[in-house]
Amino acid sequence: MLRRLAALATVLALGGCSILLPQPEALPPPEEVVVVEPEVIDPVVVEMPAPVEVVPEPVIVPPPKLPPVAIVISSRQPAFLDVAQALTEQLSDSKIFDLSDTAQPPVAVLRNINDSDPAAVVAIGLRAAQSSVAMAEAPVVFSQVFNYHDHGLLTDNSRGVSPLAPFDAQLAAWTELDPDIKRVGVIIGEGLEDLVLEAEVAAAKHNIELHLRIASSDQEVLYIFRRMAQDIDGYWLIPDNRILSARSLREILSIAKRSQIAVLVPNESMLSLGAAVSIETEPEDIAATIANVLRKIQVDGLQAVPPITPLSAIRVVTQ
Repeated sequence: MLRRLAALATVLALGGCSILLPQPEALPPPEEVVVVEPEVIDPVVVEMPAPVEVVPEPVIVPPPKLPPVAIVISSRQPAFLDVAQALTEQLSDSKIFDLSDTAQPPVAVLRNINDSDPAAVVAIGLRAAQSSVAMAEAPVVFSQVFNYHDHGLLTDNSRGVSPLAPFDAQLAAWTELDPDIKRVGVIIGEGLEDLVLEAEVAAAKHNIELHLRIASSDQEVLYIFRRMAQDIDGYWLIPDNRILSARSLREILSIAKRSQIAVLVPNESMLSLGAAVSIETEPEDIAATIANVLRKIQVDGLQAVPPITPLSAIRVVTQ
């Protein structure tokens, strides 16, 4: 009996733990961890549009509205009437007074103008300029007057617009039409130093050799022209009626034709007498220039306006 109990105790001793505590199940082998390299993606470059510069629309300021203006013409000749009618299109309130109207004398016309109290008086032609400068109470702007110096038309209450197409533009057009023009003669009356200077500056700019002489009569003009004819290939006729007559004009053009001298004249009607080219003013340009002078007087006063304002446009006619 004692032997059986000892054998049982030995068996229990040898397998006791496995009987008393269950053995843990075997764990599965760990899964292999695969490290995936991240895909390299090229960066996307998004080009932003360049900023658009917004340029504001220019603000166009209309010229100031002109107050009432009286327009006085020496007569109804086209040279005066065309300018007056073109000027009425530039002005909102104007009235034309004709000094050649025999219904009333110039003195009465100017009195009526003063009674109407205009802001300015525009005088077109010598007779209109003389009467207006002498009697008008409002500022006077005159045009279509060549010898304004001789008649004392520039005063503290008056200003003028040039009667001639700009000399620079005249020579530019002439030399373009006839590139062979190199030596140009000009004969002008006394007391026109401003025109002499303008002619000299324009001639130098266009590489013209200017032969400029001063005369005091139509007879002296012919004498000078006969002497200069052998030294020039072009003659620039300045419309100075103090030294020109119908006779002297015909003689100049006759000599020029025989000597093959091209003549530039200021009026298309002279082309039939043998002149080569006519360069004259435009009524619309004269009117626009007068209107600008009136606006300058309105805004800045008469003293801010130069004695004579130049024109800017020309009209070219050839045979």
